[in-house]
Amino acid sequence: MKNLAIIPARSGSKGLKNKNIKELRQKPLLAYSILAATESGVFSHIMVSTDSEEYARIAREYGAEVPFLRSRETSTDMAGTWDLVKEVLNGYSSLGESFDSICILQPTSPLRTGDDIKFGYELFSSKAANAVVGVCEMEHSPLYSNTLQEDCCMDGFISEKAASTPRQLLPVYYRINGALYIVREPYLWTMKSPYDHGCYAYKMAAENSIDIDTEYDFMLAEYVMSKRQP
Repeated sequence: MKNLAIIPARSGSKGLKNKNIKELRQKPLLAYSILAATESGVFSHIMVSTDSEEYARIAREYGAEVPFLRSRETSTDMAGTWDLVKEVLNGYSSLGESFDSICILQPTSPLRTGDDIKFGYELFSSKAANAVVGVCEMEHSPLYSNTLQEDCCMDGFISEKAASTPRQLLPVYYRINGALYIVREPYLWTMKSPYDHGCYAYKMAAENSIDIDTEYDFMLAEYVMSKRQP
């Protein structure tokens, strides 16, 4: 199969300024996704989709390609990921390139490993899947969560069944971690979402699923990285 990795890294960020190139343990954030993609050994092309010449230069330094910059329409925080993917595929098509699958690797998931990507592709192949999406076990059961009333009264906050069931006997819930999306190319053009028939979950470790959006997330990722073998 001919597989394309797309690392979407637009410039600017409302939550954390320039987070996609913010240095995490002496490397810009987006570098970790490039290196994991390279380590996985499953891609014919690893590209960074960005609207910034500076980001493009950094991406190339770590081995990614940036054959074109993304358009203004797909560079806003309201732009959809799959619209961006279609734009990238059309760009490659104009260069005479086509692919069997596309893998989205968000740069905000720096602890995702090459093995996560490789094993995700093994699941993709063994299931003959339309899509594979990375998930991890939830830190806390959503059965212990609810909205609050204006006066913060907790009447009915947790159902009687959840409150009376030992934590160990509650069902295990998973959340989408944003670290891995693999989609078969023909399916991409007709799908309404990747969470449909023929889509399978790839379970990832919680520590590999850290998603960086705030300074606290950065600190957490840095701590986990410091505990890993160099």
